[in-house]
Amino acid sequence: MNTSNLLSTRWLDAPAHSAWRLAEAQRLLAFAKASKLPDGFGNLDAKGQLAPGARAETMNTARMTHCFALAHLQGVPGYLAHAEHGVAALRGAMQDATYGGWFAQPGGHSESGKAAYLHAFVALAASSAVLAGIADAPALLADATEVIETHFWSEEEGALRETFSRTWQLPEPYRGANSNMHATEAFLALADVTGNSLWLQRALRISERIIHGHAAANGYRVIEHFDAFWQPLPQYNHDHPADHFRPYGTTPGHALEWARLLLHLEASLERAGLHAPGWLPGCARALFDGACQHAWNVDGAPGFVYTLDWADRPVVHARLHWVHAEACAGAAALLQRTGEAHYEHWYRRCWGFIANHFIDPVAGSWHHELDAHNQPAGSIWPGKPDLYHAYQALLLPGLPLAPSLASGLAGNVTKR
Repeated sequence: MNTSNLLSTRWLDAPAHSAWRLAEAQRLLAFAKASKLPDGFGNLDAKGQLAPGARAETMNTARMTHCFALAHLQGVPGYLAHAEHGVAALRGAMQDATYGGWFAQPGGHSESGKAAYLHAFVALAASSAVLAGIADAPALLADATEVIETHFWSEEEGALRETFSRTWQLPEPYRGANSNMHATEAFLALADVTGNSLWLQRALRISERIIHGHAAANGYRVIEHFDAFWQPLPQYNHDHPADHFRPYGTTPGHALEWARLLLHLEASLERAGLHAPGWLPGCARALFDGACQHAWNVDGAPGFVYTLDWADRPVVHARLHWVHAEACAGAAALLQRTGEAHYEHWYRRCWGFIANHFIDPVAGSWHHELDAHNQPAGSIWPGKPDLYHAYQALLLPGLPLAPSLASGLAGNVTKR
């Protein structure tokens, strides 16, 4: 490695920066403990309190379970019981004992559908809980993988189907990049925990379709919405552009997230002795660089906007915390992979922006949303319900690109 590369990595490996990341991670964990409810985990407000009558949600419970399991693997005392609580909740009223799969909330009713996005997080939580040594986690993992393989995974399509009715009928005539992106993350973890490289091959097939196929042909702008035949739906949700999970246009934060996942996939394939296609790092670079070019400071203020239209004009100007967390994690991955100062620059810039605008030193945690002037807002994501994106961004720079996050923490793997 030459001198310029040594200089470019000094933040990533600097003891003071590592100490700051780990301290901030513990601050987030302490804030998130208040989300515990008898039947899972709920959404915290801006002050870290549960609203009167707050209800547990399966997505938040799965994400919190994953994070609390990571904390235990990290060696932080006091979080194993929270991870165990999450596993019990996911094996309790959140799980459909009649038809299988998971409801969006405990005790779902007959009209409650089954979404691929949600089930990907249940699988991720289960895989992390297994590594944390939680007694009921292997059964949860077996249930999650069976549902994914039986209902969601399409061997013909090389991707996940999106949503079914409670009884696994009435499949939605829609395919989504977002659910498949999180399935890619979950599949990397499943490959490590189960030792079955089939999950890596499935993650590669998803990435081939959505990134190497559709995004590459679209100037590395990630197409989010498709019909059942994987034909793009560019006007999807045009009248509801700020949707939480299916916004109109392109979502730069997902390009940043995909960039990281492609590098994890490349490293995981190599670690398993499998062929890693040469397009993986090239696509990762193009996705990250395109998002930085088109979405940062695009409206005259620093930060990444939430969405762009197909001409790269901002649609939703809000800055969301998860986008910037993924920018840090993506820059760290590219910096590890390439050693280039360009990614050190973005790594520092994004952490500086988070420290100056998102981190809330008074009420705790991070503001989840800022307006176009970088002031705290809550039109899309009110309160502070999420731990997953920020916590992972604080842990990932200290680990190699493979194995996956929980396995890396469990094995105390040295960063290459």
